[in-house]
Amino acid sequence: MYICGLGLYAKGALIISDVHIGYEEALNKQGILIPRTQFKEITKSWDRVIQELDGNKISRIIINGDLKHEFGTISETEWRNTLKFLDLIGKTCEKITLIRGNHDTNLGPIARKRNVDIKDSCKVEDILVMHGDSLPENSTGIKAIIIGHEHPAVSLREGARIETFKCFIKGKWKGKEIIVTPSFSPIVQGTDILKEKLLSPFLKKVDDFDVFVAGDKIYEFGKVKNLR
Repeated sequence: MYICGLGLYAKGALIISDVHIGYEEALNKQGILIPRTQFKEITKSWDRVIQELDGNKISRIIINGDLKHEFGTISETEWRNTLKFLDLIGKTCEKITLIRGNHDTNLGPIARKRNVDIKDSCKVEDILVMHGDSLPENSTGIKAIIIGHEHPAVSLREGARIETFKCFIKGKWKGKEIIVTPSFSPIVQGTDILKEKLLSPFLKKVDDFDVFVAGDKIYEFGKVKNLR
């Protein structure tokens, strides 16, 4: 396994999570006015992932939950941009699997439009990929679990300036390796794992997790407990 941009390459599968297409429209409806540049930035992030794969063959693309943002409906922006995004990534690999996230209560119509699978989880050999808002019913034979959901990030201070960076974190859960991928959304910077309460039941003991900050390159920051 290795990190490529905001994605993770594991045994031929390319995994991203928490794209949250339509989030800027939801913010606009709440009176928070931000430029609608989300899809353009998502496209740039995808291009970087492909560039950093450096020609490695992709057998499957897995979007690990929360492709879209709205819970109960599909907004006009979500319809348009989720289909555009699926078309974009489909140029790289035709086999696409959508893992159902907690925001994906109405994903079926979009999936049917592009004939892609929706699953609660999927296996890549001995790796289990699931969103991370709940625990697996059965993890027999699984050596590693890849989750999203938490949007891990760290806030770092330099003088009076504080900046938040997306990160990958890696640790253990019941003897199995756990890797948490950051949000693919340019708007959702993330949950500060050093200060905020984490939601995923996998992350009750996060102090011994290793932190990998995703910047212009990947920076190894050591254990969470040493950064507090």
